[in-house]
Amino acid sequence: MEHIYKQGTTAGPTLLLLHGTGGNERDLLPLAEMIAPGHSVLGVRGNVSENGMPRFFRRLAEGVFDEKDLILRTRELKEFIDDCAVQYGFDRNNVLAIGYSNGANIAASLMYHYSDALNGAILFHAMVPLRGMKMPDLTGTPVFIGAGENDPLIPAQETKELADALRNSNADVQEFWTKGGHQLTKDEVDEAAYWFKQKY
Repeated sequence: MEHIYKQGTTAGPTLLLLHGTGGNERDLLPLAEMIAPGHSVLGVRGNVSENGMPRFFRRLAEGVFDEKDLILRTRELKEFIDDCAVQYGFDRNNVLAIGYSNGANIAASLMYHYSDALNGAILFHAMVPLRGMKMPDLTGTPVFIGAGENDPLIPAQETKELADALRNSNADVQEFWTKGGHQLTKDEVDEAAYWFKQKY
């Protein structure tokens, strides 16, 4: 997968950066610097193209995921992180995902499928990746969910369902809601930075 790795100067989790639709591996670098300055980062570009826009998995329509592809791409991403940990020498057991929109959805999918893929996640504007599956035990895994009450793409109930599913799997979930829409707000980023300091 196309990616960028930058070795940090600060101990702690390596930040896995997962962009939204149409983004790339560099999109969230400024965000990582705002939330967790000095940490190592692994920015990844999605392998799927939708009308020339990179994504992490296919969808059948707005808000309707291609579930087979999502499961395949989730495994592909996990194996890619495994390989990068060997290649770049970071601690595979200490990876925190920062994802926005499509990137947040595949980060959530990693947690739905694997107990040990991520040591935590910051999910901005995420949806439920899959329903009706038995999730692994995520005891103690810190998760920050940032959401907009007026997000035209993601109904509030969808985000609450995601938060509840993670909590029911024993993840340590904090929700932060703004009055905003689908775009990322400064308030969310500031709150995520504060959360990160508390947890890491």
